[in-house]
Amino acid sequence: MYRGLSVSVVIPAYNEERFIADTLQQIPEFVDDVVMVDDSSRDRTVPAAEETGDSRVRIVRHTTNRGVGGAILTGYREVLTNGAHVAVVMAGDGQMDPEDLPRLLDPIAEGRADYVKGNRFLHLKTFRNMPAVRLLGNLGLSLLTRVSSGYRHIMDSQCGYTAVTTEALRRMDFSRVYPRYGFPNDFLAHLHTLGCRVGQVKVRAIYEGQNSGINPLLSVAPLSYVLLRSLVLRKRRETGTLS
Repeated sequence: MYRGLSVSVVIPAYNEERFIADTLQQIPEFVDDVVMVDDSSRDRTVPAAEETGDSRVRIVRHTTNRGVGGAILTGYREVLTNGAHVAVVMAGDGQMDPEDLPRLLDPIAEGRADYVKGNRFLHLKTFRNMPAVRLLGNLGLSLLTRVSSGYRHIMDSQCGYTAVTTEALRRMDFSRVYPRYGFPNDFLAHLHTLGCRVGQVKVRAIYEGQNSGINPLLSVAPLSYVLLRSLVLRKRRETGTLS
């Protein structure tokens, strides 16, 4: 429980046997429930998670890989069954600092936001630590997402460290959210349609041997399709031309 809010953490994980135990062991004690969604890993991700012995952790396994967005949506569905007030997303590879978690929760606890997104670019060390290609790609995608989502103030669209009220999740049709790479961008567009208040807070990105399977700079062009799709569908939803 944090400031009167029951908190569930969703951890999408795919082949994270190197990092998943440390990630789970560092989750703050005030977190009430942890849903780890194994996205059909081919390594020891699940046994490594089970060996931590944390009674808060529930493991849900996909029989086929659905992508990080699909894993997050599965986690959200699980959270909606346990009565939590807030669902937080943290990566399974330990790139998100658990000490930043209260910072994401405070705007919700104070009634100022329905969804809070981490912003790594507010942390000066990001510009020194994030690989240059990822930095340029993330900045480019963030600029495009400002247009597609309708949230012109969002600076770090690709940051996966987020907190959302379960009230907002209950109002959303998950079947219409784009589930693969492009999920965080499309999710923002759906939040805009619902009239949700979105905040952003400074978070620290951790790079200690984690590898990204996606090159954000090379992904700008293919992801433009997803962003255009998000923009068009958002406009149609908000003008009442999409049933």
